[in-house]
Order: sequence, then C-alpha cells, then structure tokens
Amino acid sequence: MPQKTSPVLQIQNLLVVRGGIQILQSLSWTILPGQHWVLLGPNGSGKSSLLAALAGYLTPTDGDCTVLGETFGDSDWRDLRTHLGIVSAGAAAMVPPEEPAAYTVVTGKNAQFGLWGHPSTSQHREALQLLRQVEAAHLAERPWEVLSQGERQRVLIARALIHKPKLLILDEPCAGLDPVARESFLSFVQRMLRKRSGPAVVLVTHHVEEIVPGFTHALLLKNGRAANAGPIDSTLTTANLRAVFEAPIALRKIANRFRLSIASETNGFL
Repeated sequence: MPQKTSPVLQIQNLLVVRGGIQILQSLSWTILPGQHWVLLGPNGSGKSSLLAALAGYLTPTDGDCTVLGETFGDSDWRDLRTHLGIVSAGAAAMVPPEEPAAYTVVTGKNAQFGLWGHPSTSQHREALQLLRQVEAAHLAERPWEVLSQGERQRVLIARALIHKPKLLILDEPCAGLDPVARESFLSFVQRMLRKRSGPAVVLVTHHVEEIVPGFTHALLLKNGRAANAGPIDSTLTTANLRAVFEAPIALRKIANRFRLSIASETNGFL
C-alpha cells in the first residue's frame, strides 16, 4: 500500500478570540509536501492573525496547529519555529543599517537581529552558501543600508532558510518594490518554486498579479474564515473573488499570470 504523506502544516478548527471578537473562526488548512500556496483576502480578513498564530505570537483560543507532526502546545515553541521560515516587512525594519548581508543571514540561527561580534569561519561559509541559493552571493559584504528592497528580500529569505525549514512564508514580499524590481523578484520566486528540495512556500499577498507559475493551491480568507481552499485554478475564480472581496471583480489569466479588473461606473472594466 502507498505510504501516507504527512502534512507539512495542519490546522484544524482554529479559533482565536480577543476582546470578545472572533478574529479567526473554525479555520482548517492542510499543506502537503510539494504544495505551494497563495493566501489571499481583503484587509481585516485574518491573514496577519493567522501568520501570528503560526509563528507562536498569538495563542489560539481553541483548535489544533501541527507542524511536521508536532502540535503547538505539546512541543517547545522554539523548536517548532525552526520548521517555519517567515519573511516579513517587520523583519526588514529590525536589521542594523551597517550590518553586512552575510551577518544578517547568520543572525537567523538564533532568531536575533544584529550580530554581536563577527561570525565564525563556518558560519560565514554557511551564510555564503545560503546567499548563493537565493542568487545573492555578490551581496555578502554589502551593508544593509545600501541594499535595494528586492535585494533585502533575498537576504531575508536566505536568513529564513538557515534552519532548513519545511515551510517558508513570504508575507507581502513585493511591498515597496517598483514594477521592474517586482518582476525581477517574482522571477526569482518562480525559480525557487521549481527546486524539488526546497520548502513548501506560502505567499501572502493582496495582488493576484504576484502569483507566478509554480504556486499550486490557494486559500481565500474572509472574516476570519476559510472561504475557499484548494487547487489554484479551481479556487482563484471570478465568482470566488467577487464573494470574498464583495466587489464586481473579473479575473483573467494571460500568459500563465493572473490579471484582475474591477467594473467601472459605466459597466466597463478598468
């Protein structure tokens, strides 16, 4: 009989209540090895709360969250976090401006920002290997303050990969990028998704245009609930997006990239 594949992440009936308000409601989500997900939803849909719960910064009121068979609450949070790599705008703001990129990568080992002293030879070698993985080895000695936004995102991805996580979460990684830098970064993400040995990837975004080929599944959130979840082509549809965003949306796919339009007052589409 074929061996059952263990989920990378399994969330069952997750409930988060704060101040009497249900932020996440009966949310279930399973990510299997080889899957790459897009997390999409309007402002206030619960995306940030879900990420905070996954990172252990927001304690669920009820439900279970399991990473590689280890359940939050039953296992050490610090150990579980090593299975998750999260790249966010908040992390970028905590890096010292004068710190070289290779040092920033090394700080991921202890989940700290700002390296005290100098890395050892083996730490520096590992940082260079990770920077090569994200096509940024040439940035190793450059200080953070001179890196472009796209270069910073690659360095932070290298930093997140230092524990060889099974799940890599990219939280709105294209925020602040100009159109050319955005397409360059997304091309890199597309190449990263092709690597069979890489982690499962979750892209958190507001923009369907950032969904490059290689993403296999989508989770649509609305009011703290999973409105739709499944294979990307059957989940990302005009009808589903209209229901989630409550707007007259039209979704098209051109050259394997999604495009979104919204009806104007004259009944045309912008």
